[in-house]
Amino acid sequence: MIPPAAFFILAAVLFVLGVLAFFVKKDLLTQFMAVEVMLNAGNLAFLALAKSLGKAEGQVIVLFVITVAAAEAVIGLAIIVLIFRQRKTVQTDELKDLKG
Repeated sequence: MIPPAAFFILAAVLFVLGVLAFFVKKDLLTQFMAVEVMLNAGNLAFLALAKSLGKAEGQVIVLFVITVAAAEAVIGLAIIVLIFRQRKTVQTDELKDLKG
């Protein structure tokens, strides 16, 4: 059986890789995928904690996070498609003149 500490280490590594990818890459799609990796790292940590404690609360939280991630994926990809249609690029360096 794999100890829960191994899952926490894997979750930490995945989260750090997601943060690095978000700040290093200048492509909106890559940054979007990095956010998804960070959410999945958090899910892995919640599941490892729930398994180690023998409780179901962590699994319930993961279910809500997956639901929010699905909604975020739909809205995020729609925004990226709209930006690409208007600007013909998804590079964040070329999108600095966007104003809200």
